Amino acid sequence: MKIIKISIFFLVIVFSINIITAQNNISDSIRLSEVVVTGSKTEISRKLVPLSVSQISRSDIENSGQINVLTTLSSFVPGFFVTERSLLGFGVGTGGSGAITMRGISSQPNSSVLVLIDGHPQYQGIFGHPLPDAYVASDVEKVEVIRGPASILYGSNAMSGVINMITKKQKEDGVKLNLGASYGSYNTQKYHGTIGYKKDKWNVFASANHDRTDGFRENTDFKISNGYLKTGYEINKNLSLQADASIAKYDANDNGPLHAPAAFGIDIMRGKAALSLDNRFEKATGSFKVYHNFGEHILSDGFQSTDRNSGLMLYETFKLWNDNSLTVGTDLKQYGGKANRGAAANQLKTVNEMALYAYTSQQLLQKLNINAGLRLENNSVYGSELIPMLGLSYMQSAQTSFKASASKGFRSPTVMEMYLYVPNDSLQPERMMNYEISWLQSLFNNKLQFELTAFWVEGENLIQIVPPVVTMRQNAGTFSNKGIELSAKYEIAKNFRLQGNYSFTDIEKPVLAAPRHQANLSVNYTYKILNFNISGQYIDELYTRINPVPATESYLLLNARIAAQVLPQLNIFVMGSNLLNQKYEINYGYPMPGTYVNAGVNVKI
Repeated sequence: MKIIKISIFFLVIVFSINIITAQNNISDSIRLSEVVVTGSKTEISRKLVPLSVSQISRSDIENSGQINVLTTLSSFVPGFFVTERSLLGFGVGTGGSGAITMRGISSQPNSSVLVLIDGHPQYQGIFGHPLPDAYVASDVEKVEVIRGPASILYGSNAMSGVINMITKKQKEDGVKLNLGASYGSYNTQKYHGTIGYKKDKWNVFASANHDRTDGFRENTDFKISNGYLKTGYEINKNLSLQADASIAKYDANDNGPLHAPAAFGIDIMRGKAALSLDNRFEKATGSFKVYHNFGEHILSDGFQSTDRNSGLMLYETFKLWNDNSLTVGTDLKQYGGKANRGAAANQLKTVNEMALYAYTSQQLLQKLNINAGLRLENNSVYGSELIPMLGLSYMQSAQTSFKASASKGFRSPTVMEMYLYVPNDSLQPERMMNYEISWLQSLFNNKLQFELTAFWVEGENLIQIVPPVVTMRQNAGTFSNKGIELSAKYEIAKNFRLQGNYSFTDIEKPVLAAPRHQANLSVNYTYKILNFNISGQYIDELYTRINPVPATESYLLLNARIAAQVLPQLNIFVMGSNLLNQKYEINYGYPMPGTYVNAGVNVKI
């Protein structure tokens, strides 16, 4: 009821604002920076997508100074939180794996948020979650995040949201080279290099990265090396081909929580390859994609696993008549692997999934967009699931728009949840319905932009670890979340920008890594050759432990970064994190580092 009252209040405000706001042509409001693809699988204004979509630009990523992409997202996406445990790397094992929550919805392993690279799914075939350590900021051009279920377009793993990392692409003929290095506290080092080349219809982008640290606690050293290669070819004006591949290798140590210290080593190798054939005609656009992900994990306690995840995606968007689009598609995927610990081996099953879906958008009276879709998903273990979605978007003016949607989220249990450790093949899929309304507003000639969203989630068959059997997943009943999300950007001057977000999430049952209150604020200012960035994050009522005795954490972090463009080709920077020297934990028993600094250089040729 409170959410409804809040929503009505803000609706009254917006209509009042529009009395004094000039009316401009709606088409003039669709700028390139507002165009997204993840919410519909085709280029469309963010205002017309009924789902809540956040967009993080390359400049946002660079100004944050973060090495990992997901750490950057936690500062720019309302309702998004990712656990950390060290200076580098999210870790694997107890409290690790970079647990992601969106709107208070999480799963262990972290399989409710789908991570994409250029539209290709990235998750382990056994554990069902991505490995955040493999996603480095230097490879990414921009990120689009769907907040809330996108199962209609992406299937099971997209129950609470989607993260699509769109990688860099060489756009101009010639060669571009970028080299960077940084050094900081605790012998923390980062080295990266990228090269781009384009000639006529052919382009290529390649990168190499190496990060390492001794850690701020004993036996918390970490290192990772990865490489990425992407190449594309324009066959003609209508067809283009793109192929990419990556490999990541990292070693980590976990000395355990403070109350139970241990020496635990992790050796992981992961790779992926993908191929896309894209088409773009006057009345139709689409893509044919194939991908394969694989990995090997070796833990010092004797656990070893290999996994795979392969799939095919085919979709096409047709413009049937004016102001209409119809997207039809199919997804095929297979995932699984095997695991063993010492002499005991688990021959895990292979799971097959197939889906057919249709999604349509119709504009009426130049202001109202009606969106509807239906997906039929078939799992070789659980059978078929029907996933509907309905959404509306209303552009009252060039400055004001409203969105509303009702969408179903769906998640099949992972191979690990069903068959590994203590098997439970009686698990049922998680299901939820998400209802949300949004108000998007621009003021002062688009210098100030903000979005306010209210949401309500009702779900069933939540999969959790239920004591006393701490290694077996069980369906733990229903769940209900509701909350509000606010994000804003204010370009005070050409060289002075303020950006922030706030989220409040009311969770019926305690959930790990889901803060009740979360606020982020950053200030970016450029003066001649200098760039200043100050950011703060406030976290309140974050559950770090649920059983046997719940534990929560609240903290305030302050970070700052100064960069100087000494030469057109040379940029130097220094960055300080946790400048208030806060003592806090995100995972129970794992203290986070106090104040630490790093400095570096970037060279562009």
